[in-house]
Amino acid sequence: MMDPHQYTHIFVLGMIFAFADAYGIGANDVANSFATSVSSGSLTLGQAVCIAIFTEFIGAFFLGAKTSDTIRSKIISTSLFNGKPEILMLGMTTSVAGSAAWVIFATRMGWPVSTTHSITGAVMGMGIAAYGWNAVVWGYNGVGKIITSWFISPVMSGLVSAILFLITKYLVLERENSFEKGLKAIPFYIFLAFFINLTFIISKGAPGSTVAAKMSFGKACWISACAAAGIAALSYIFYASWLRRKIRGREDLKWYHIFVVPFLSERQIIPEVSEVADIESNPEKSTESHDLVEVEETEKTLFQKVKSFVLRGIRKDVRNLKNPRLADIHARAKKYSSETEFLFEFIQVFSACTASFAHGSNDVANAVVQEKSQAPKPQIMKSLGNNITYTTPSRGFAAELGTSLTVVTASKLGLPVSTTHCITGAMVGVGLCNGDVRAINWKMYAYCFFSWIMTLPAAGLVSGLFFALIAYSPQK
Repeated sequence: MMDPHQYTHIFVLGMIFAFADAYGIGANDVANSFATSVSSGSLTLGQAVCIAIFTEFIGAFFLGAKTSDTIRSKIISTSLFNGKPEILMLGMTTSVAGSAAWVIFATRMGWPVSTTHSITGAVMGMGIAAYGWNAVVWGYNGVGKIITSWFISPVMSGLVSAILFLITKYLVLERENSFEKGLKAIPFYIFLAFFINLTFIISKGAPGSTVAAKMSFGKACWISACAAAGIAALSYIFYASWLRRKIRGREDLKWYHIFVVPFLSERQIIPEVSEVADIESNPEKSTESHDLVEVEETEKTLFQKVKSFVLRGIRKDVRNLKNPRLADIHARAKKYSSETEFLFEFIQVFSACTASFAHGSNDVANAVVQEKSQAPKPQIMKSLGNNITYTTPSRGFAAELGTSLTVVTASKLGLPVSTTHCITGAMVGVGLCNGDVRAINWKMYAYCFFSWIMTLPAAGLVSGLFFALIAYSPQK
């Protein structure tokens, strides 16, 4: 019988590598959730990081365990390790080590790889190194099911995102008085996002609770629909009214005025808000202000220069607005009302939160495969933002919401799908809605696809070599 204290060092190493893998996931895949928001200018990189701290944890806490169990026990035959828990413990440690090594290296190179691919390949490589090819569950109940999801998830995410954007395009953006149409559409989108996420949270139940097991899925849907309808109604009364006065009325309103806006008297008018809206529809103008900031860097004090150096990654502009290679691709996308686009900037932040919640429910589980139960790298946001297609708040919102619906559904089914695949597929789906295939940077898409193919064998090789080096090394 194994003495657990004999292998405390493996547990400690496992924790260290799990943190490293989580760091890589944060640097690579968390960027997926906020890439379109940051690229369109709806959020700054620092704001995205702060939001992700909460949404990723909530998603992992409520919906992450099932995906974690799939990674832990459905890829290799764990029965081979019966009576040898220390070997399985070592194997899972080398798996997160191999996954972390590959993801961090790929992120440093700016490759938007799939961390789901990485941990899956790492576990497979470890299993093969330990017991040969037969250790891997190759059938549909194992790796086959996961591989199928890799191809289905970007297609489904792209389809859902395209439908959402086409609805928005023809019922809001291309209609007369599109701003008022957008205000009426916002409660619908909020209802949809809350309904899907609440349904899966309620049907799964809180960790350790048995209430969900006694509740039918239909009842969970009814409860979620009622709650989402109430939230949507409140959003129209408070949030839509705040947006109308904030954007069209140009009143000096803060975010906390949302809760009292129906009872708030008319505020001071701020003409500059219109200029902000104009920048969102013409992002090239924002580069002028960015150049001014660079000039002011030389006039800063020593403390300010040190602060700028420490926060250089957070403050980095990742929108690729000056890239001449993308000018023709971006020019093929139709531009819409600046006021309406500015309206979607606010709801895009909400859709980014749902995408981050979905990512937490799925990919954060990849870093904790030993259990049953971060500053994003700007390179990844550049790759998945304006580099694939022209991104605006309305397009980014559709891509993020479509991604979140796809990923959360996969989490409910226990499918460890790749959020990288989903957000990339969503961006392509939205880009195709421009009616011109040349509105998509197919070279960048092929570059992403190649990095996905490389991930599985690369992570498996690193993990397998780590395991073999330790398990088969000479003993005293």
